[in-house]
Amino acid sequence: MPPRIPGPQGLMSMTLCLRPAAAAASRPIAPSFQPLIQRATLTQKEKEKLRIAKQDPYRWKQAQQRRNRNLERQSVLQVDRDVAWGDPVFGHITPFVESFDSGGQSPVSEVRKDDDGNPLEEPRPLPTSTHVLNYQLTKEELDAAIAESYKLTKPLPSRAGVLQDKGLDLIEEKEHEERHKRAVEALHRITTLENASSKDKRHANIRRIVETFGRHETDPVLRQKPLAEGQEERIEKVRGGPDTGSSEVQIAILTAKIRVLAKMLASKKGNKDKHNKKNLRLLLHRRQKLLKYMERRERGSGRWEHMIETLGLTPATWKKQIEIR
Repeated sequence: MPPRIPGPQGLMSMTLCLRPAAAAASRPIAPSFQPLIQRATLTQKEKEKLRIAKQDPYRWKQAQQRRNRNLERQSVLQVDRDVAWGDPVFGHITPFVESFDSGGQSPVSEVRKDDDGNPLEEPRPLPTSTHVLNYQLTKEELDAAIAESYKLTKPLPSRAGVLQDKGLDLIEEKEHEERHKRAVEALHRITTLENASSKDKRHANIRRIVETFGRHETDPVLRQKPLAEGQEERIEKVRGGPDTGSSEVQIAILTAKIRVLAKMLASKKGNKDKHNKKNLRLLLHRRQKLLKYMERRERGSGRWEHMIETLGLTPATWKKQIEIR
């Protein structure tokens, strides 16, 4: 009599799941055709790594150490590249750019403070332009006007000097000195940039930029771009006044405007100001266009190096695409 081999009752009773669900009490557990242990499919590269690790563990550890050192070095180089690339909006903050906030009047930078009012960092010295005053005035013009007004308002000596009491002359002179002192103090408060608006500070910064980057001031000092082979030296026309339209002056003015807009948008309610965000984007692209033009024309000259170092501009401000979100 042939032996009886148990088999499945039907195809519905078979399952391919590694962990079949608990069967009903009236239903027998179906046999599983899957192996109890599954191995993932390895690629040829992974198989080669496992073979080397088993065949020569010392060589495998050396390779892993070299790989880790390379990864660490790449991370350090990437950090250096990111620092050199800079920010497309601010670039690297320099003392000259930071002095735009006060119009060149504050000798030190503003420091961040904690909740208790304690400074979190040391103040940095900033370049100042104390001769620049509000209302397009200079300190020399104000001093000259004050000296002239002192002469005009000084009381005249009396014609009847013998008959008049000298005490009255002393009283008039004393009153004149007090009035002149009050007038001088009022003029200083009116013309100082510490009480000026943002628009007045922008005009003062433009005057400082023209004095710093204008070619009427920098041409005798900075090194000019070397001539190419076969290129004749160009004779520049005599300038009829201060330089206000050169590329470096316009780039510096745009940088001052960009800093004001970017700081405003970084405030609490700046994320809702969509119009100024668009204006910031337009200013950045306009500066990028001028920087590309100046790099093509003045690369290697003292004008380009002086502008980049003073304004702290980085390759991110004129290379590739600038996005503001």
